[in-house]
Amino acid sequence: MTAADLFRKQFDSEPAGFWAAPGRVNLIGEHTDYNDGFVLPFALPQRTIAAVSPAPAGEWTVCSTVEDEPVSFGPTEPGDVSGWAGYVAGIVWSLRDAGFDVPGARIAIDSEVPVGSGLSSSAALESSVLTALIDLGDLDIPLERRPALAQRAENVYVGAPTGILDQSASIRCQEGRALFLDCRTYEVDQIPFDLAAEGLAILVINSNAPHQHVDGEYGARRKSCEEAAHILGVPALRDISVDGLADALGKLDDDVMRRRVRHIVTENQRVLDTVELLRAGRTRDIGPLLTASHASMRDDFEITVPQVDIAVESALSAGAYGARMTGGGFGGCVLALIDAARADETVAAVEAAYAGASFTAPTCWIATAGPGATRL
Repeated sequence: MTAADLFRKQFDSEPAGFWAAPGRVNLIGEHTDYNDGFVLPFALPQRTIAAVSPAPAGEWTVCSTVEDEPVSFGPTEPGDVSGWAGYVAGIVWSLRDAGFDVPGARIAIDSEVPVGSGLSSSAALESSVLTALIDLGDLDIPLERRPALAQRAENVYVGAPTGILDQSASIRCQEGRALFLDCRTYEVDQIPFDLAAEGLAILVINSNAPHQHVDGEYGARRKSCEEAAHILGVPALRDISVDGLADALGKLDDDVMRRRVRHIVTENQRVLDTVELLRAGRTRDIGPLLTASHASMRDDFEITVPQVDIAVESALSAGAYGARMTGGGFGGCVLALIDAARADETVAAVEAAYAGASFTAPTCWIATAGPGATRL
C-alpha cells in the first residue's frame, strides 16, 4: 500500500500533496557530529513519503502503512506521544517551541528506508513531515535551519541523544553529491560523488543485526566524549588535532575515555582526508581511510558487532578498496567501495561468510547519491 492509498483509505479524501525525504549512508565520520566535528554523508534513493492535507488548527493525525492504528494528538509536550508517532509529534512540538504557527494536518506515511538498519529511517520520517508542515503553513524557515529543528524533536521529544548528521543529510543532500558538513558552523560543501563515471560503486550490506539509538550505549559514548572535552578544557573534541592527540591522551586517566577520544580525533582527520582525495578525483584512494575508520570504531569506540565485522572482512577479501560500518553502531549496515563490475562477486563472498557463521543472511544493494527532502 502506498502513502496515497493509505491516505484515501484512512481519511476518505485526496491528499493535498506528497513530500519525500531520504535515508542516508554516512561515507565517513561516525559519532563526530555531536563532538562538533566533520561528517560526509550522502542521501539514499530510498525515501519516506508523506501524503498530507490540512486539518483544523491544533489537530494532527498520522497513520503508517506498517502500523495498525492511526494516532491523533493536539499540542503536546515531550513524552506525551510515544513510539513511531512520537517522531511526528516531536516535529510539531519543535516547530511550535521555536515560535512557529504549525498548521493542523492529516498525514499518511510510507517508507522505503529499512527500519533499524542504521540508514536513519527516523530522520527520513522527521524530515518528510517537517518539510510538509513548512510548506503547508508557508513557514519562513531557511533550509540551513531545518536540520536543527528536526534534531531537537529527536533529542528532546523522543529522547534519542543523536547529533545533527542524519537530519542534515536527509534535508540538505543533493543528487550526485556527498555532503561535507561542519557540525559546529553548519557550513556545507557539496562534494562530487558520481562513482558510476569511474566504474565504482558503494555496496551497502545490511547486516540484519538491528540496533536502537535510544539506549544506554549510544548515550554512554556521547557522555564520555563530553566529559573528556571538559577535562581537556576544550568546547568539544573537534578542538583536539591529530598533532595534539598524544598530549591530550596523556591528560586522561581512564583508558576507555582515551580510546573514545582517539577515535573522534582520528575520525575527524579521516573525514578531512577523504574530502581532499575526492576533490582531487582520487576516489579509489579513500578505501584505506574507510577501513581504518572501521577498525577505530571496532577497537576504540567499541560500537561494532560480529555481523558487521564479518561483512567488512569478507568484502575486503573479495577485493573492496575499503569497507566500514556506517551509522550509530551496535548493528546496522556496512558500506564497501568496490569496482562496479565486481558487485555480484562481493555479495556472494559476504553471503558465504554469513552462512559459515550461521548468521541471518544480509541484504545488499548498490547505493547512489540521491536528493534531499522535497515536495514531489
